Amino acid sequence: MIEALGFEFMQHALIAGFLVSFAAGIIGSLIVVNRMVFLAGGIAHTSYGGIGLAVYFSLPIFLGASLFAVGAALLIAALTLKKRHRMDTFIGLIWAVGMAIGVIFVDLTPGYNVDLMSYLFGSILAVSTQDLYFMAALLTLIVVVVTLRYRDILAVSYDSEYAGLRGVNVQFFYTLILVLSALTVVIAIKVVGLILVIAMLTIPVYIAEKLSNSLFSMMFLSGAIATLFTLVGLWLSYTYDLTSGASIIMVSAVSLGLFLLFTHKKL
Repeated sequence: MIEALGFEFMQHALIAGFLVSFAAGIIGSLIVVNRMVFLAGGIAHTSYGGIGLAVYFSLPIFLGASLFAVGAALLIAALTLKKRHRMDTFIGLIWAVGMAIGVIFVDLTPGYNVDLMSYLFGSILAVSTQDLYFMAALLTLIVVVVTLRYRDILAVSYDSEYAGLRGVNVQFFYTLILVLSALTVVIAIKVVGLILVIAMLTIPVYIAEKLSNSLFSMMFLSGAIATLFTLVGLWLSYTYDLTSGASIIMVSAVSLGLFLLFTHKKL
């Protein structure tokens, strides 16, 4: 794979893998501790509606998917903040409607030639310079927000009622976490696709959670583990001519299995 580093597409893939992995590690940690995994899955599949709209109106795919995903996150936040027991119903509805909108607009697009399969299963080798700018900007935003408001995010994530009593704006931070999750899901779709994105957001986090004693260390370790999985997955996909997104997830899944086996024997 060393010789492949001379190609621009591989350089872009490695940079994208690093950026997305750390964004997914940080946001994935928040998703897991806030028990929003199914919610993130809903946003991921709903974003297909934005992809369909972007194809139909000839807009940048990232822009359409981001706007649609953020809109879905805001709607979910409004519907579920005080009715968490109905969360599954709302997410299932938004999930289905978003996918349906995407499929319909793709069908209505005359003579489209976009490889939509790349958005279902990822295409990290097709990352452009503009994509990298978007990913870098999002990771910077996530790091800045988490660093500046870490205590508030920590309080809301582990005990929202107590955080509210302390004067923390629970609704704002709940919505903020969802919006950042939506944007992270969009960039992760480029790497592993919307079908596999939840695995990227949860497998490294699960391993890191068992090895960490704080939310901060869990975020950092999740990002490092996700980066390692991405690099190994890229190497396998290049060496054996496999789909990159699926390779990354299979590396993650096998690693999780080995981790569980090792820790079980250790116990």
